[in-house]
Amino acid sequence: MHVISRKTLSDYWQKVPEAEQPLKAWFCEAQKARWTSPAEIKEKYRSASFLKGNRVVFNICGNKHRLIVRINYASKTVFVRFVGTHSEYDKINAEEV
Repeated sequence: MHVISRKTLSDYWQKVPEAEQPLKAWFCEAQKARWTSPAEIKEKYRSASFLKGNRVVFNICGNKHRLIVRINYASKTVFVRFVGTHSEYDKINAEEV
């Protein structure tokens, strides 16, 4: 998958160092993946949540942080829409970010 944008992730882990290794691991796994459906994501990430508009919420660092992406399965592109703490996530509309 082509992940857009790593910079969003790296900006976050520079502010929150505990998230660096888990986000880097997710990024590497996502780049190697060739997801064609939510079911394939669920096989690897059992705690992932799926929203309308092909959005997926990943738990990072044991659910301390949340990562929201939008996936275009046809073009194999993952767009990072949000990364933040669980409490920051609770304050947003995950289907609109």
